[in-house]
Amino acid sequence: MLPQYFIVLSLLFCSFSTNFWVSKSEESSIYDVLQSNGLPMGLLPKGVKNFTLDDSGRFEVYLDQACNAKFENELHYDRNVSGTLTYGQIGGLSGLSAQDLFLWFPVKEIRVDIPPSGLIYFDVGVVSKQFSLSSFETPRDCTAVQLNDPESWELMDKMVSKSQL
Repeated sequence: MLPQYFIVLSLLFCSFSTNFWVSKSEESSIYDVLQSNGLPMGLLPKGVKNFTLDDSGRFEVYLDQACNAKFENELHYDRNVSGTLTYGQIGGLSGLSAQDLFLWFPVKEIRVDIPPSGLIYFDVGVVSKQFSLSSFETPRDCTAVQLNDPESWELMDKMVSKSQL
């Protein structure tokens, strides 16, 4: 009787701990995930509610619409932003572009120094731009990209041509 009791007790414990883990992960936000990986919350725009994250750190964020946010430079977020999180870094990034001198560059990687230096680095392939980490402490409002606006078509054309390089 004792071995059966032990098995039932073990199953109940496993069931409880699994349910606790799922509940906890469902309650966390992408902003919490960024912070727990040593990254600032403001890397993503305000109001992100839907995202996926797997055990390898691969994530995908789903926005209601493509939008732009203003920091030291302007950032463009596609409807889906994805990458792989490791502590202090997002690699394999897609869905994010940064403007510099009227040109748009796809951001491939974001990293911070460990230990913190107060800087954050955006790798756009040919160069790495550094910004003040404090600029990304809080999520920014993101302005929807209006595709019926001729400037938006120009923006999209520049981004597509840059991403094909």
